[in-house]
Amino acid sequence: MTPFAGRDVFVFDLDNTLYPADHAIFGAIGDRMTAYVQRLTGLPADEALALQNRYYHLYGATVVGLQRHHGVDPATFMADVHDVSFDGVAPDPELAGLIGALPGRRFVFTNGARTYAHEIIAHLGFGDVFERIVSLEDVDWIPKPEPEAFARMAALCGFAPARAVMFEDHALNLAAAKGLGFATVLVGATAVAGPTVDHATPSLHAFLRTALTPPPPAPSQHQ
Repeated sequence: MTPFAGRDVFVFDLDNTLYPADHAIFGAIGDRMTAYVQRLTGLPADEALALQNRYYHLYGATVVGLQRHHGVDPATFMADVHDVSFDGVAPDPELAGLIGALPGRRFVFTNGARTYAHEIIAHLGFGDVFERIVSLEDVDWIPKPEPEAFARMAALCGFAPARAVMFEDHALNLAAAKGLGFATVLVGATAVAGPTVDHATPSLHAFLRTALTPPPPAPSQHQ
């Protein structure tokens, strides 16, 4: 457990961390967001998508921009855009086993909706792996990468950030977590370690397999 020395709390992002963003369900949510913005603003699809992405990059979650600039009720928006089919979500027993083998407490922290997060975690077969799933509603609609979001999540779950490891696919989110004392792991094909990224991996599965592999025994001192 060398990458996690002194850490016994493991926090995982959801989308594009515990399952890949090229999954059909991720695209379906994006399409529903664009359609919602179209209905709200009357913009054509390409401009609605641009506004959706602009709010995402500005605030960490499209819903925050819609709430601040258009008076949208966040709960209504999140329920609408996450009303998608989970039929294509296949369990990932290998990842469930790897995360379940981590020696400590385990949580999910997502900018997504509470009901959606619980449903997809169940479909992935992670229902017994995590102690708690913390959603955007649970931190009063303050999204990652706001440091306050991470502070609220840690307070809700009852741990000190200095004991925790954060797994994420966004380096910006990890910068906020690192500032509070989390150790950080960036997950993604182009992930690179840096000042606020302690470890980088293209594969969460491979990273955890390596981290959980016992080190070889020390050479004997006897001839």
